[in-house]
Amino acid sequence: MASLYLNPELEPADAELGARVSVTGDEARHAVQVARVRLGERIAIGDGSGFVAWGAVVTAEPGELAIEVDEVRHDPEPEPPLWLAQALAKGDRDELAVQAATELGVSGIIPWVAERSVSRWEGAKVAKGQDRWRTIVREASKQAIRSRVPEVAGLATSGELALLPGVLFVLDPLATVRLSEVPLGEERITLVVGPEGGISPREFAAFEAEGGVRVRLGPEVLRTSTAGPAALAVLNARLGRW
Repeated sequence: MASLYLNPELEPADAELGARVSVTGDEARHAVQVARVRLGERIAIGDGSGFVAWGAVVTAEPGELAIEVDEVRHDPEPEPPLWLAQALAKGDRDELAVQAATELGVSGIIPWVAERSVSRWEGAKVAKGQDRWRTIVREASKQAIRSRVPEVAGLATSGELALLPGVLFVLDPLATVRLSEVPLGEERITLVVGPEGGISPREFAAFEAEGGVRVRLGPEVLRTSTAGPAALAVLNARLGRW
């Protein structure tokens, strides 16, 4: 199976057909020693911002993994961008949502400290949590061979979510409007997914006061780990991306 490795410093001008591009450091070590990439294997190297170069491996050493470019691709940012505001959740449920959302093409992810979130990021945990989510996003992007690594925004409060640009679709199993039927425009879409205990009435009111729309999926009540990815799948189909 083809693999993608990331070099944020990759310049498209240096990756013309026949050129040699590479990754070094931990990325190269992992590719060679863990993934066991070998000479002649065809892989991709990308900058994480839409540009990807493909080619056969010509150097496979722990300090450098290099290819000879035989194909290049530059993917523009999908429009409208789809974002996920994921409430912090206990265990690894929020992390599972982040991983799956990345595989499903989300443009960005916002960690959200909801009123009913059992898990909390406070003090040093804020930076640690963001770094953890960024690592998950990076690795999921490579696994999915997607050219753009989603952004992980800063920890947001409910009030900050309500003021985000574009439209907020707030997932609510009791909503009367289906996500499969709600009108879609060209503005940014942010899906808001609550924690295990759900979104509080005060939070719903704050979102709706700023134009947020409550939407539901099917008749089932999904876990916080699956609601966001399921909603993204619906939107991908409606937007013609799938």
